[in-house]
Amino acid sequence: MGLKDKNTVLAWATFIMIFVGMGLIALGAFRYNEIAGWGFAAVGVGFFAIAWVFNALKGRV
Repeated sequence: MGLKDKNTVLAWATFIMIFVGMGLIALGAFRYNEIAGWGFAAVGVGFFAIAWVFNALKGRV
């Protein structure tokens, strides 16, 4: 996979961000019951937002 195809790079970045976001939300929901869980979940939602931006940029770059 060369860096010639930017849409492929953005697609992989979107997939990785969604995977990491789901992992962080799962950590916040199932591992940490105190206030740290809210922080993990908030960061996971932020990862989803960034993945959404990457997905929106896919056809425009």
